[in-house]
Amino acid sequence: MAELQYSNICEGKFIKRLNRFSAEVMIEGKKTICHVKNTGRLKELLIEGATVYLEKSGNSMRKTGYSLISVKKGKSIVNIDSQAPNAVFYEALAEKKLILPGFDEIGQIKRESTYGASRFDFYIENTVRKAYIEVKGVTLENDGIAKFPDAPTLRGVKHVYELVKAKEAGFDAYIIFIIQMNNIRYFTPNDETHLEFGEALRYAKKNGVCVKAFECDVKPDFIEINGRECRVLL
Repeated sequence: MAELQYSNICEGKFIKRLNRFSAEVMIEGKKTICHVKNTGRLKELLIEGATVYLEKSGNSMRKTGYSLISVKKGKSIVNIDSQAPNAVFYEALAEKKLILPGFDEIGQIKRESTYGASRFDFYIENTVRKAYIEVKGVTLENDGIAKFPDAPTLRGVKHVYELVKAKEAGFDAYIIFIIQMNNIRYFTPNDETHLEFGEALRYAKKNGVCVKAFECDVKPDFIEINGRECRVLL
């Protein structure tokens, strides 16, 4: 399946988060500041003493020499790279490893396409259909249940309602949740954290927006969509 491969991966221990973009980790007995490739809360993952995997940068001009890619949680590894979901989803579509309803063939895949007041992650079309797609990465899991979001997201709510408008205008519309781990029982919106997003998602589904979730296989140096579609409970 379509995958994102990392290079120069090393193991470390998480110490503390400094802000949304950086954290302190221990690598080979030395405290190091690293870049965190996800601005979400990640409170259940980034805990003191957690095993983390980092990509060493080859760019000497960077302020930090490492980027935090993934975190070990129990026996699993969770990828936290916020750029990974779009990357693996694009490759899966382009390579026909993942086929959306009505799009056995795709004539065009365009990244970051604007409709109305929102910019969606993808626009696709073939000779018959046109669609807008919003992709969301999921890192929050509890007892095999994946949830989104891990923090309130007004932007996410806006995107959901804009997709409904696109559907009403004759486009196909998709919200795709890329679960950045495997062995998931099902996906559901995180109403406890942001009820408004859950309500928007349920409204969208009732109005024809297709909601899907796919899990990934994750190792310290890669993430790939494994082809398993997860149940979505709304």
